[in-house]
Amino acid sequence: MFTRLFSIAAVATLTLGAITVKAQTNSQVLAAAPAAKTTTTDAGTTAPAEVKKTTKAAEDTSWKPQRRIWGYVFGDLYYNAHADATNRGSENQYNGVPKYRNAFQFRRIYLGYDYEITKKFKVELLLASEPNANTGSFAGATNTIQNGDNLVDGKMAFWIKNANLRIRDLWNGTDLVIGEMGTPGFALNEPGTNGPTSLSEATWGYRSIEKTITDIHKNNSYDLGAALQGTFDPAVKNFGYVFMVGNNSTSSLLSAANNNTGFYKIFYGDLWGKFLNKKLYVDIYADYVKTSPSSTPIPDGQNHNMFKIFAAYNTKPITIGVEAYTQKFASGVSKAGTPENATAQGFSVFAKGAISKTLNYFARFDAYQPDTKFDKTASYTVNTNYGSYNPTVKENFYTLGLDYQPAKGVHFEPNIWLVNYKDNRDASTTGYVAPDHNLVYRATVYYVFGK
Repeated sequence: MFTRLFSIAAVATLTLGAITVKAQTNSQVLAAAPAAKTTTTDAGTTAPAEVKKTTKAAEDTSWKPQRRIWGYVFGDLYYNAHADATNRGSENQYNGVPKYRNAFQFRRIYLGYDYEITKKFKVELLLASEPNANTGSFAGATNTIQNGDNLVDGKMAFWIKNANLRIRDLWNGTDLVIGEMGTPGFALNEPGTNGPTSLSEATWGYRSIEKTITDIHKNNSYDLGAALQGTFDPAVKNFGYVFMVGNNSTSSLLSAANNNTGFYKIFYGDLWGKFLNKKLYVDIYADYVKTSPSSTPIPDGQNHNMFKIFAAYNTKPITIGVEAYTQKFASGVSKAGTPENATAQGFSVFAKGAISKTLNYFARFDAYQPDTKFDKTASYTVNTNYGSYNPTVKENFYTLGLDYQPAKGVHFEPNIWLVNYKDNRDASTTGYVAPDHNLVYRATVYYVFGK
């Protein structure tokens, strides 16, 4: 009897304990869970509402940061068929190259790296080597710099051409760029930015053949400063502007006492637009910089400014482009010892198009007058420190050739390069030089990688 009674009591105790534990567990779960919402029925009773489950938002994987090494190279096998007898045209690439010289030559090597820190911030670094044929002196232990970008010993080397930070959409449709960059005169901007992508150099499309006319005559193609590159219609980007302030030193580490670095700044402005379903492109550019203070021989000091207009019409069979500019040098020359202003003017027209899927053609003509008010019988001295300015030499440039492209980014470009020189002075004036020319035949090779 005792055993039966003990067994019944033990079973009852265990059963009650299990029920109690289960009830406590359920109450803890309900306490931890959010209270169920209830709804009132038409009958006045309440019923639990359906509890909606929340899911984590999917991550945006559409943006992939750019990490890109890129570059391009162009050079030629050239033959200098004729050289100007007095070596005029110091701003041209074959200045000083002897007649009949023929050589393989690199004219530009670019190596760039683009890095997107975030969608907002992008960094650009560009190394360049742009050697010229060595026409300078080389005197053993007393070496002098050979030419332009060449090293003291005459070898090629890279130097820093661009290094900048781009802040995209500082406000809607406008980027801020800080550092060393291409100026709005003609330099190319990457697609996807708010900067113009169809400036004169990019539209001409044959930098491997020759610079634009303003680049030849020393307008800054790049500079150290800050720029706003914007569009007035961000959705379609048909109209835009660039405003830039720079050192006017390009990439040169000039002396701290040089007036072009730190005492004065150069201001660049540009307005551009695309019309007729983006077939017609128009670009208007201006710049201004003061270059020296007032002095005894030049009481008004010196400055120079440029105004330029570029237009191109792009169709499938042909692209035609026209560029014209005027540039004023305040007190740029002295006529018979008296300072006066000089105004240079230039005009360039080009045409290019396709012959077949792999073969294209191009042709271009430039006319350059260094001083529109030049007095043929007067004696002049140069005051301006702008480039290699010479008011006495008028130039006409011609080039034409073919562009065979067997693969994307690979170009073989046989071409003719010709500059005619004419003296602005009267033939009876002391120092007058008869008309002459430079004529060069070239087999140019140009290739792009990483883009």
